[in-house]
Amino acid sequence: MTIGKPTTELNGVMMQYFQWYLPADGTHWHTLQTQAQTLADAGFTAIWLPPAYKGAAGKDDVGYAAYDLYDLGEFFQKGSIRTKYGTREEYLAAVQTLQQTGLQVYADAVLTHRHGGDEVEECKAIAIAPDTRNHPSSEIEVIQAKTCFTFSGRNSKHSNFQWHQHHFDAVNHNLRNSHSKNFYHLQDKLFETEVDPRYWDESFQFACDVDTNNPEVQAELKHWGEWILDTTKIDGFRLDAVKHARPTFFNEWLAHVRRHAKNKLFAVGDYWADDVESLHGFISRTGGQLSLFDVPLHYNFHRASRAGGHFDMRRLLFGTLMREQPALAVTFVENHDSQPLQQLESVVEPWFKPLAYALILLRREGYPCVFYGDYYGGHYWGTGRDGKTYEVWLDSHRWLIDQFLYARKHYAHGEQYDYFDHPECIGWTRLGTPEFPKAMAVMMSDGPPGSKWMEVGRPNTTFHDLTRHVKSPVITNEFGWGDFSCSGGSVSVWVEA
Repeated sequence: MTIGKPTTELNGVMMQYFQWYLPADGTHWHTLQTQAQTLADAGFTAIWLPPAYKGAAGKDDVGYAAYDLYDLGEFFQKGSIRTKYGTREEYLAAVQTLQQTGLQVYADAVLTHRHGGDEVEECKAIAIAPDTRNHPSSEIEVIQAKTCFTFSGRNSKHSNFQWHQHHFDAVNHNLRNSHSKNFYHLQDKLFETEVDPRYWDESFQFACDVDTNNPEVQAELKHWGEWILDTTKIDGFRLDAVKHARPTFFNEWLAHVRRHAKNKLFAVGDYWADDVESLHGFISRTGGQLSLFDVPLHYNFHRASRAGGHFDMRRLLFGTLMREQPALAVTFVENHDSQPLQQLESVVEPWFKPLAYALILLRREGYPCVFYGDYYGGHYWGTGRDGKTYEVWLDSHRWLIDQFLYARKHYAHGEQYDYFDHPECIGWTRLGTPEFPKAMAVMMSDGPPGSKWMEVGRPNTTFHDLTRHVKSPVITNEFGWGDFSCSGGSVSVWVEA
């Protein structure tokens, strides 16, 4: 069994329980605690939580501008005690409640960069243009950067480690020249050498880029891993920005925390690249010790949703981890990075999301993750890349996702027969197991209504559409085949009555 991967029999489903633009009112952990049983009853088996520690913007920080990983909303730092989501006590109570309902909990770990330094240090550095990583644009110069992290509000509780310039290998700012767009490579430091060369320019884009080769840094991050496990009893990690650091660092860190936890601890890495070969390369260098989000699959959904019915649905899984390394694929439709107005905005249009969710939830490949914004919907204002302010409404697809979750639990088992043989209409069937003996057929079209003869192995049996998109039942023939249909631009999930 792959390390930390839910078993096939479990048919696990993760929820990403946040979106970027949640209100910064400190109620998130409390709300989650009240919804724990409802989420478990719906069919979720694990919850991925947002970064729980203090970010550089205090109570307004989503958490990815990581400041103090030990401050879970316990100390007055960056203008508040609580984080965007609540206090330490509320966080721990939510985690405990989730686990009591049978849900696993995955913490978001930002290990590769730090933001919001407490003091300025003078550093010797070399300016690097963002697109020319290996070509310095200056001689060594003295810059000023916020590389000193003293955490005075915490006063050495939980850890007495303080960060200084020698714990970083690069910074993205120089306070002596605030208008410069250069990055700065600190003197006598090397950029990460194991990163994909196609993404070198992204390996040092954050405020203070952590030097994972520094022994003091390695020891401190391992200590934090032990502390967060002992404090929260979480079941796994979502590792942020893994393509920005050497893959072997994550192997070393995971091996350490897994030994400490005395269990396999699920782990998934955020490697944002619409390029399955890059994902394969990372998996190879980490020996399959962690899963990766299937970013190429997300982009296939994005392109299909924008094509207006002109996407070749036969190729929907081409170039994806779901197709090529399913045991290590965490499949998703949307997330906090791709949602409207975010830096990596690549929206899957609302009409296509039911098709996409049916695909990740009702097939046997991959470990699916449902996005908070797609389940609950949302409404927010934000700034676009053009500098203008926009109002955004996220549609809730909860009713259909709940039907898919029900089907996943009761019908998505056993042999899978694929019918990806038409540019608009595709389908597949699941034939069940002795433990889950009922069959299922899934049909979808990104164009006109369609139908397809598919085998379900149930002769003379009635099937009905869980989605209620098609009202008339289907009765299979004496050979266990049925003529299953779907509406245009829609999906139908046919289950044995």
